[in-house]
Amino acid sequence: MTTGSTDSPASLYGPVSLVLGTVALVTAVFAAYVGFAIPLLCGSLAATFGVLGLTARVRRVQCAVGLTTGGLAVLYFVALMVAFSG
Repeated sequence: MTTGSTDSPASLYGPVSLVLGTVALVTAVFAAYVGFAIPLLCGSLAATFGVLGLTARVRRVQCAVGLTTGGLAVLYFVALMVAFSG
């Protein structure tokens, strides 16, 4: 007898959001060396996957941490743009 897998693609929202959020936050600190595209892209994707994971109610803690770190990385650059735009 074979047993079917109960995993779904939605179970990966948490870990992916957590990893992308961490990458976004770390690269935001080193933005002078890395550039602005990587933290903004990773932060946006982390926030998106975090929201999707929270609505799917799977691995909610990882999704919340990914959403928070990705949001902080994006808000960091928004604050920099506002501060230096004049």
